[in-house]
Amino acid sequence: MHATPKGLRHGFGVAAVQSGVPLNLVQRWLGHAKLETTAIYTNAIGDEERAIAARLWGDVQPKQAA
Repeated sequence: MHATPKGLRHGFGVAAVQSGVPLNLVQRWLGHAKLETTAIYTNAIGDEERAIAARLWGDVQPKQAA
């Protein structure tokens, strides 16, 4: 599997939000003009997305849903 810039960027956004980084910081780091754009990453926390992020980052273990 080859990483793409878009995939790395998305994976970073998901990982940052899952790690508890405030949305306004993620917004700044990703260069989003609107917080609504960044807020999309808060919806990407299901099991499938966690598994994708884990594969992307390699050493990240997906968290089990509560």
